[in-house]
Amino acid sequence: MASENAHNCLGWAARDPSGVLSSYEFNRRAVAADDVSVKITHCGVCYADVSWAKNLPGDTKYPVVPGHEIVGVVKEVGPNVDRFKVGDHMTLFQSKMVAFYFVSAVVDHEAREIIQYCYRIPDNYPSHLAAPLLCAGITVYSPMIHHNMNQPGKSLGVIGLGGLGHMAVLFGKAFGLKVTVFSTSVSKKEEALNVLGADNFVISSDEQQMKTLAGSLDFIIDSAAGQHHFDPYLCLLKTFGTYVLVGFPKEVKFSPASMKTFSGSTTGGTKVTQEMLEFCAAKKVYPKVEVVPIEYANEAFERLVKRYVKYRFVIDIENSLN
Repeated sequence: MASENAHNCLGWAARDPSGVLSSYEFNRRAVAADDVSVKITHCGVCYADVSWAKNLPGDTKYPVVPGHEIVGVVKEVGPNVDRFKVGDHMTLFQSKMVAFYFVSAVVDHEAREIIQYCYRIPDNYPSHLAAPLLCAGITVYSPMIHHNMNQPGKSLGVIGLGGLGHMAVLFGKAFGLKVTVFSTSVSKKEEALNVLGADNFVISSDEQQMKTLAGSLDFIIDSAAGQHHFDPYLCLLKTFGTYVLVGFPKEVKFSPASMKTFSGSTTGGTKVTQEMLEFCAAKKVYPKVEVVPIEYANEAFERLVKRYVKYRFVIDIENSLN
């Protein structure tokens, strides 16, 4: 996939707001003293990638090579780098959502305006499963730790069962919580209970089911992206319960009378991210993914928009275009 020039990279880029990705070659500089050179093996696909490719935020500069859940193997390090060595499995998280679906990258070890975070993947953790942890995983893990949602025996409600929601269920069970999934789709019941291991499943539009759970939950993680009412869920919390919003509805409205501890969260810091990777390896917390070649990237984007994925796409960079 790389050309004869060691500094040439092959990516898949969008050239306009259609968001359609196609092959794109570009050069990267040689490895400097503070750099890490990485052979990328896998990259997760997040809705933010679709947004940037289609210029939904309004500030995309084309060509743009999307992707920010990156996993690879260190192939060279600069003399000033002591955190990584050649052969390490590592992840990169690009906070500006403009990262890379390519074979090799040169990552500035210190320049935070380019790459914010580099993390070591435990040796016993599968590389393709690590990719979704860098966005979907840390987005729910960080607030769960911050709000002490890791107390065995406590009760957790998870609203929405997509990429983020399914990670909240997996973390909840790994923490020893009793997990209830709330969804508007009865078709997700079997998956929630028998695949992800949730303890209970509730159709949120069923008022009777909701009423029976009033005041019963210690925590709620809300991963729903679409617009929805908050009061019916806030009423499910105990008096000192905690509600964390990790989805992105257009607006948030609720009655002050329903108010409990309510907060929002987008991602996590460096310490908690490395902690999460080690926790997932120790507890065998494995995201549910669909691994696809890079040639399938446009179809993956389309399916992601239609929410037709269980539960996260991962691009197999290493074995693509062979």
